[in-house]
Amino acid sequence: MNREQKRMMQRQGQDPEGEAAPKRTAAPPRRPPKREPFRPGQFLREVRSELRQVAWPNRSEVINYTTVTLVTLLSLMVLIFILNYAFAKGVLWLFKT
Repeated sequence: MNREQKRMMQRQGQDPEGEAAPKRTAAPPRRPPKREPFRPGQFLREVRSELRQVAWPNRSEVINYTTVTLVTLLSLMVLIFILNYAFAKGVLWLFKT
């Protein structure tokens, strides 16, 4: 019998020799720690300190990202329009209404 089988038997409540293993008692449930009251001033200080750590993009990066986003958006709009038009014509042709 290998170590894995012995551990499995112990989890099932059996002794590796086939006898019932003694039951373990569960630890008493812990009480959750007390929560601190919400303090708006402290929250705003923490937000401000986190925002100082952000790597903000410079002007040229913002322009490049905006351009890429708009070109991608327009390309997808045209693609969806063409597919929608083609499928609509195909369905109308299929059912000849």
